[in-house]
Amino acid sequence: MAYGRILLTKIMDIADTEKIEFKDAHGTTMLIGEVVVQIIKFAKAAPQYKYEVVVGTDSEAVNDRPGDLVTAVVVRRVGNGGRYFWRRFSGGPFHTLRNRIIEEVMTSLRAAQLVLEAIAEALKGTEMKFHFEVHADIGEEGETREMIQEVTGMIRAHNLDFCVKPNSYAASTVADRHV
Repeated sequence: MAYGRILLTKIMDIADTEKIEFKDAHGTTMLIGEVVVQIIKFAKAAPQYKYEVVVGTDSEAVNDRPGDLVTAVVVRRVGNGGRYFWRRFSGGPFHTLRNRIIEEVMTSLRAAQLVLEAIAEALKGTEMKFHFEVHADIGEEGETREMIQEVTGMIRAHNLDFCVKPNSYAASTVADRHV
């Protein structure tokens, strides 16, 4: 229990300077540092598995009015379930599809950076590892196919792995559920 409080304090110092709030699947509100603590607790409960931390954002286009963006942070116990956390906020207005997709990806990259830094700090000196990915709500089918190289290049520039539809579940399924 003391370890959890010390870890929470350490992570809060790193990650919560921006006071970004997320909700879990049950609607409980928590700061991003608390999200990272929950991710680590989830992984420590079954250390024999591999873990992925995935970030994805989806948005709702509302003509020229501000639209909503939802970012999902998913921790997946490969082969055995997972947990997710999400935040909804106003963005836009999205004048073009390209503008909307770029804003989604930039939002995911900012969230991924915060989560990655907090997890890296919390795991210093341990052998626990996570695979990180950013999921983009674009794919080979539809209007977004022309943006795949641009968007994946943005994600690669941040030295992160990526997925696009149909495999980008953090953006196209989890975040989409809360848009």
